[in-house]
Amino acid sequence: MDAKIVGNMLLGLAVGDALGVPVEFDSRRSLQENPVINMRSGGSWGQPAGTWSDDTSLTVAAMDSIIRRGKIDCADIMENFLRWYERGDFTANGNRFDVGNTTRSAILRFSRRLLPPTKCGATEKNSNGNGSLMRILPATLYLFGTRGKIGGDELKIIHEFGALTHGHIISQIACGIYSLIAAQILNGKNLVDAFRIGIDDAKKFYGDNDAFKHFSRLCDENFAALPEENISASGYVVDTLEAALYCLLNTGDYKTLALKAVNLGEDTDTVGAVAGGLAGIIYGVESIPVEWLETLKRRDYLEKISADFANVISCRKAAPVV
Repeated sequence: MDAKIVGNMLLGLAVGDALGVPVEFDSRRSLQENPVINMRSGGSWGQPAGTWSDDTSLTVAAMDSIIRRGKIDCADIMENFLRWYERGDFTANGNRFDVGNTTRSAILRFSRRLLPPTKCGATEKNSNGNGSLMRILPATLYLFGTRGKIGGDELKIIHEFGALTHGHIISQIACGIYSLIAAQILNGKNLVDAFRIGIDDAKKFYGDNDAFKHFSRLCDENFAALPEENISASGYVVDTLEAALYCLLNTGDYKTLALKAVNLGEDTDTVGAVAGGLAGIIYGVESIPVEWLETLKRRDYLEKISADFANVISCRKAAPVV
């Protein structure tokens, strides 16, 4: 896989994350009165401008593991998550300042070594936050890059990757839908076609599962035409997925997309990250405002890990079958 694609994804994700960090939990109404138009400091977490949060950190932690191991090793990925949680590794400034309750609980379960890594994620229905969706793209890109597709076998791995922290079927389907759409973008489809084909594929894979009913709005051909007030940007994984895809379908460049996503309010950093990762792939790093990239913390580190990750994918794809 071209290192530029991986870099576009990671920088797009990190910039969307960093834009949202200072206004996380702000209401849509307050952001309508004082919208985000550039990188900010302070705010919800009191961080310097350009600081990214757990969304980017856990994405990078997963990428680091895949680079070292040359494969998706769930136990090793969880070790990296534990390093992030306990020591602040894989952060923008050595400071872990944000973690979801479901993610925290899963990491602590893993630390006690009482469960296999893929059984650490909570399976209760009220544990369907967006903490697996926000970090799923490394698995998607690795599987697509090495296998050339996202199909049934790949979705099983994506489900396991997500279940490290979020084990309920709703969270697994959300990661699957997002990955199926991402695969079509990586196949060169335009966004509208990628969305349509990805949703059609999701119907084939998940249509018989009762939990798929929670994603019925995405299956409506008029989804993108919904009034914005009907779109929630909460931390519930279905809301986050809908909000990110809605913003993508209703914008045509990275800057407009990122600002629209963040200014929806509520879980601003994660909606920005989930939308921004795909937007980075679609529009490229060239579409991200230069001043945002210059403000982004540890940009060189993000670019280096992207290049290393792409190299692992290329080596794995070229390796002979034994």
